[in-house]
Amino acid sequence: MDHKSKLRQIALSALIALGTVQSVYAQTLPDSGASAAVVSQPGTTSALPTTTTPGQADQTTALTPDEAKQSAAGNVAELQQMIRGSDLTELRTTYNGSYGASLLFHAKDMTYYVALFQQKTFWRVIKTSDDTRAELIYKDFVRQTMQLSDVEIRRTRLEAQKAFTDQMIALSQDRANRLQADLDVAHKQQAIVDSQQQTTRAEATALAQQKLAAQNQLRAAQRQVQDLQRQLDSGLPNTH
Repeated sequence: MDHKSKLRQIALSALIALGTVQSVYAQTLPDSGASAAVVSQPGTTSALPTTTTPGQADQTTALTPDEAKQSAAGNVAELQQMIRGSDLTELRTTYNGSYGASLLFHAKDMTYYVALFQQKTFWRVIKTSDDTRAELIYKDFVRQTMQLSDVEIRRTRLEAQKAFTDQMIALSQDRANRLQADLDVAHKQQAIVDSQQQTTRAEATALAQQKLAAQNQLRAAQRQVQDLQRQLDSGLPNTH
């Protein structure tokens, strides 16, 4: 067999061997769906938003098969039990509304716990010994708390705005009531004044008439006095 024939035979054998290895590897490869397992709140199919920024989905919300097994075994219960002791160190915590995310560190076994919670109740807990991955998961949890709290924060602001508006309405109504009371008093007082003015004008008219009558009476009396005086003085010597 010449040199070229030997080379062709070796290449053919290598190709056959490579195909066999690829076939065996394809049969033993884990189901790709296992790497996308997500820990969710009991009783829900998708407790949290799954939207992530490009390039981060496989590093944050998507759990590894090992993490999925740990979560199924009860990371929440495990963390709750450990918190009662003093071995955990709280590295980071972020609050958004009633939601929060925490990054905790167990120094004895160099393990990180990344927790998502609502009103102090743990919702999701991811356990990992990879500090970079723990930070990525924590950042993703923080992002989710911001999304989850948007409606809650909006409701809080709207409640405050409504309470403030109600307060302003009450103040305005109270002001209006006091102004109306003042106006009612003014109207009543005006009615009293108008009545008094009318009475006064009537009395003034009557007094004017009485004055005129008295003046006429006075003039008549004066004429009578003058007449009587003339009569009394008639026949007497004129002093002039």
